[in-house]
Amino acid sequence: MDSRIFQRPPKHAVLRWHYSRQMPAAKLVRIGVWEGGQFVGAILYGSGANRHLSRPFGLKPIEACELVRVALAPGRQHPTSRCLAYSLKMLKRQSPGLQLVVSYADTKEGHLGVIYQATNWIFLGASSQPYLKVRGKIEHPRSLYDRYGAGGQRIGWLREHVDPHARRVEMPAKLKYVFAFSKPLRHKLEATAQPYPKRAGSSDGAAPGDQPGKDGSNPIPALHSSHA
Repeated sequence: MDSRIFQRPPKHAVLRWHYSRQMPAAKLVRIGVWEGGQFVGAILYGSGANRHLSRPFGLKPIEACELVRVALAPGRQHPTSRCLAYSLKMLKRQSPGLQLVVSYADTKEGHLGVIYQATNWIFLGASSQPYLKVRGKIEHPRSLYDRYGAGGQRIGWLREHVDPHARRVEMPAKLKYVFAFSKPLRHKLEATAQPYPKRAGSSDGAAPGDQPGKDGSNPIPALHSSHA
């Protein structure tokens, strides 16, 4: 790993290749992806926006994390699903106590989570939560909590102290996927799994952004990890 090269890429990748154009604020495990010495993206894991991410699964907070960004360059050789699969292996090696990874496919961006389907994640259905519109910007309640404290999640407090026009905004549901590292946990979660969602008129739900290589015999991409 060239640490000099790795100082910039995670943020660079998110700003350039992820639809949100925003870096998560929480502490992260950052995994960079290279092909032939060329940086082609980053995959980021962290605590996510939900402070109680692990609770529904009966796990400790340190036993679960969220896949918060997959920011990969278009036109690269390796498909997104392959990069994701190897990043999960690296994540488990550096965090052996980790039991579960949670991720969400954003339906308002046209995502169905097919990269998760291709890497054998479990689909648990749709998850919706009201967002808040403050100063003209739609934000997750967790982001406002981090910025303003407990008051940041209350409309009354926000209207009094931040924006008199603050309001709740219903957003399209996100599709919830989980990846369990242990067989017992996976078997437990499979009992509540739902069929993978498919795009209308499609039998395979081809993944937007899951760019395949030239054939099915691609070498393993070079991945390097770091903490932030």
